Amino acid sequence: MKRTLFLLPLIVFSWSLRAQYFEVGGQIGLSNYVGDLSYNSSALYLGESHFAAGVFGRFNINQFMAVKLGLNYGSITGRDENATDAFIRERNLSFKSSLVEVGLTGEFNIPGFMPYNLARPLSAYLFGGIGYTFFNPKAFYQGRWYDLQPLGTEGQGLPGFEAPYQKSTLVIPFGLGVKYALTDQLNIGLEIGARRAFTDYLDDVSGNYVDFQTLLAGNGELAAALGNRTGEYLGTEPVLGETGQRGDDKVADWYFLAGLSLSWNFLDNGLVGSRGRSTKRSGCKTY
Repeated sequence: MKRTLFLLPLIVFSWSLRAQYFEVGGQIGLSNYVGDLSYNSSALYLGESHFAAGVFGRFNINQFMAVKLGLNYGSITGRDENATDAFIRERNLSFKSSLVEVGLTGEFNIPGFMPYNLARPLSAYLFGGIGYTFFNPKAFYQGRWYDLQPLGTEGQGLPGFEAPYQKSTLVIPFGLGVKYALTDQLNIGLEIGARRAFTDYLDDVSGNYVDFQTLLAGNGELAAALGNRTGEYLGTEPVLGETGQRGDDKVADWYFLAGLSLSWNFLDNGLVGSRGRSTKRSGCKTY
């Protein structure tokens, strides 16, 4: 009895070590965005989906929990011409921006993931964490792309207006996925996640219009031209006066990443060797 009580913690500790391993991989997929210049400011427009890719390292604590460090790249776009509302189409704004994200997330596997001997090769998972994203909104005007943040299209930098916004932001990533072990070392997966940004300027649109002459005098001709583009849409002269709300500063921007992944489990880490590890479902061992 005493021997059993002595061995039990060792057995549990041994299985705990066996369940811990590192994993590295990459993924490709799509990125999209919801904000002031999306389809209706609260819904995805699939026509504005773009290529995204990333790499990651994952530490699997046990069959239920893991921690992942990821680096992702994507791009987002939005155009008022996609809107169903005629008033929004007249606003006539558009943008594109690249995204570079570093994120740290925790994962919870349901019902659990055990690639060893393909004991439990299929599992869904939920994830959530924190990240930091770099972005740079641009607009196309008269045959060229222009960086919008330095222009101050909503009066940023002028007396009585906000300071220029930062081109980086904290984000909260969360979502779900599913992964499957093809072998005890090679996995495939599918993941869909949302990112809540702590900025409303992924698209350079947030507050109110600024009077054309004020922008022209303070931030220059290009800022005035791109601050209010309704005149282009209507085929008239630039709109000179303040015309109220340009965006909605009460709601932050969001972006989304979805992708297919391929990853490799480093099972032979010194704690868990390959000796005696089965390579087939049948349980046959290799030495």
